Amino acid sequence: MHPDLESSLLHCRNLPSPPAIALQIIELAQDPDVDLGAAASVIAMDPALSARLMRVANSPLYAGRRRVETLAQATTMLGLNATLSLALGFSLARGLRAIDSAAAEQERLWKHSVLAALAARLLGEQAGLDKLEDLMLAGLLQDIGALAMLQARPDAWLALRDGGRIPVTPEREREVFGGDHAEAGAWLARRWQLPGYLCNAIATSEGSPEPSSTFEGCVYASGAVATLWLAEGDDDGALRTAAAARIQAGGVGGPGTLDSLLAQMASAAQGFGALFDMRIVQPAHLQAIIEQARELLVLRNLREIQETARARREADASREHIRNLTEQARRDPLTGVYNRMQLEEALEREFSAAVAAGHPLSIAFVDLDDFKQINDRHGHLVGDQVLRQFAQTLQRMLRSTDLVARYGGEEFLVVLAHSNEAAATRVLQRILDETARTPMAVVDGHPLYVTFSAGVATRDGEHGQFTCPRSLVQAADQALYLAKRRGRNQVGQHGQ
Repeated sequence: MHPDLESSLLHCRNLPSPPAIALQIIELAQDPDVDLGAAASVIAMDPALSARLMRVANSPLYAGRRRVETLAQATTMLGLNATLSLALGFSLARGLRAIDSAAAEQERLWKHSVLAALAARLLGEQAGLDKLEDLMLAGLLQDIGALAMLQARPDAWLALRDGGRIPVTPEREREVFGGDHAEAGAWLARRWQLPGYLCNAIATSEGSPEPSSTFEGCVYASGAVATLWLAEGDDDGALRTAAAARIQAGGVGGPGTLDSLLAQMASAAQGFGALFDMRIVQPAHLQAIIEQARELLVLRNLREIQETARARREADASREHIRNLTEQARRDPLTGVYNRMQLEEALEREFSAAVAAGHPLSIAFVDLDDFKQINDRHGHLVGDQVLRQFAQTLQRMLRSTDLVARYGGEEFLVVLAHSNEAAATRVLQRILDETARTPMAVVDGHPLYVTFSAGVATRDGEHGQFTCPRSLVQAADQALYLAKRRGRNQVGQHGQ
């Protein structure tokens, strides 16, 4: 900053300075060990500040949260960082708005600051930033340099403004003061020992140096948006172009961001201004833009809802497709019952559950009698039909909790949970009787009947010698072998 400007600020008796409560909050913000209790104690010393924090906690900025009734509830809901940032912003805003001969210009600058704070917060929200209260504070403080220059040399500043007919630019500020308000604001912020991120955001708020982060980009763009809002309408076309360019240069939006931002500001401005005891009206010269942007926002929201619904349908369809593919991978493609891989997983799971709970578990090996003769006599297509029909008969006559799997060829394995040996044998005998009297295929107009042999093995209190699923399967296989030796078409039990 130019030495002449620094000298003017240093020797200014009524230079803006933080009130006592703001100084304490700044000190708290620099303490890494500070907690909510300490912050609340400092804020509670200022009843007006406490009430303001409760108002912001209950404002639409935090819509959807439960209503707070006490400062403790407000600080807990907002969190430590947000509480300190908001408290500092409110205390500085109140303390620096002294009334003097340049009251109208000072009020304009604060209105510009409040609008910039709102714009910065909304831009940060659109950009997905987390610390929105910090953005509000940075937007609010970006004009403290202008306030300081107004206090230090009011005649020079008001001459620059020429009754508001000439916009104050950084270039004109440097011509008159030897520096611009962003430099002066950053210098002042450092003297106040404000956090570094605030000093940097103030310093880059006019683009020299350029913003180096999205946070600084939001603050950089917010000032131009606030200027557009407060314009009288004569030059709003150029100001719109400048605001849109800053949004893009700051890396916080594209061509349509400005219009949607103005619509959001129009909806929030009245309530937001009330937090700072300031009335913000919707500018007439932007009315058409805001109305059009609102319509576009409604259409965009509707489109997003439709896109979300479509994406949900596609996701559901994808999950269903994956589920079907997964289920197909578990199934035998010919008969539709589970395949051997799925059988081994299910049997392991059922065996572990039976051991843990102490309930019985039975399995049955089933083998179609003389199936090779069916293939040799009638062909493999008829044999496939017999296998499919037999598998359907098995599934129809078993419980939904039972499991049927094709073990290989004409062999099937049935898992019967919570079934002891006697119950499992009765079930297999009923299935055998049904199979014997139900045609499994029709060949040349004649029904084709089959029978099967089965072996049952059970793990329960009486047959607890089976220590793993494999030993249980081997026992059922041995029982099947005995049933075949005894003449087939029967159900054998392990150990008989």
